[in-house]
Amino acid sequence: MPTINQLVRKGRRKVTVKTKSPALKGAPQRRGVCVQVMTRTPKKPNSALRKVAKVRLTNGQEVIAYIPGEGHNLQEHSIVLVRGGRVKDLPGVRYHIVRGTLDALGAAGPSNTNKLTRNVSRSKYGVKKPKAGAAAAAKK
Repeated sequence: MPTINQLVRKGRRKVTVKTKSPALKGAPQRRGVCVQVMTRTPKKPNSALRKVAKVRLTNGQEVIAYIPGEGHNLQEHSIVLVRGGRVKDLPGVRYHIVRGTLDALGAAGPSNTNKLTRNVSRSKYGVKKPKAGAAAAAKK
């Protein structure tokens, strides 16, 4: 327990909160350029080839960002929007690329359905709402 004199001299230490996405510098998203598009293998119990991209952000920092959804059109020099959010089974991947903005097109439908367009969770994968006529034709 500090004395009054010690508190006057030094004061109490503030507890610093560590940010989970430091490269964004407090911004909700940041724009960047793909330096390299590659695949990574996940941690122990899982097995896959997860699609990731090394992105140089506008603040000069390079981060590794996950490309969500099935299939993508990204390549070197593509301009993308990066948001925070880690991928649990990929160590060091603390960012996601936002689909449907800038050069990252919206994702195609899930592979377990034989549809070309995605109808569920569209907002997460940047897919526009289908027109009324197109939706009726797709159901038939």
